[in-house]
Amino acid sequence: MPALQTGLSLSGRLLLGGAAGLLATLVMDLAMRRLPEGTTPPFVAAGVLSDESLSGASGRLATAVHYLAGTASGLVFVTLALAAESLLGLSPIPSFVAAAILQLPVTVAFFSYLVVPVYGRVPADRVARVRRDWAVSATVYVAALTVLVAAPVLVA
Repeated sequence: MPALQTGLSLSGRLLLGGAAGLLATLVMDLAMRRLPEGTTPPFVAAGVLSDESLSGASGRLATAVHYLAGTASGLVFVTLALAAESLLGLSPIPSFVAAAILQLPVTVAFFSYLVVPVYGRVPADRVARVRRDWAVSATVYVAALTVLVAAPVLVA
């Protein structure tokens, strides 16, 4: 089984993905705080779930959704990498690169062109900035995630 090439079991790889996803979210937070609309996406997600405006969305819910989504995205990343190993016969490191190449545009497009329009409450003059800042934040997240997942695998 390809997952055994890494020295980590399937459950070990999934645990690594979840933990790396959480840590990558913390790294992403550093970038988000520096961007004009960087902290807006968690409030959009909270607003979607609670049917509240951006200003009325709960900060606690925004934080919870943000970190749960980051952790879950780490699991998705590892799953994509495992699929690349199994289906394409890639070794672990190239499979992480393949997972990153797939996950980044899907993550950006999902939020920018599904979540934001469905929510519909981001003022029109801010939508482009929210999308741009989300793309930057997601890039930081996926880069950090790739490094955090690859480092233990290289050592194992």
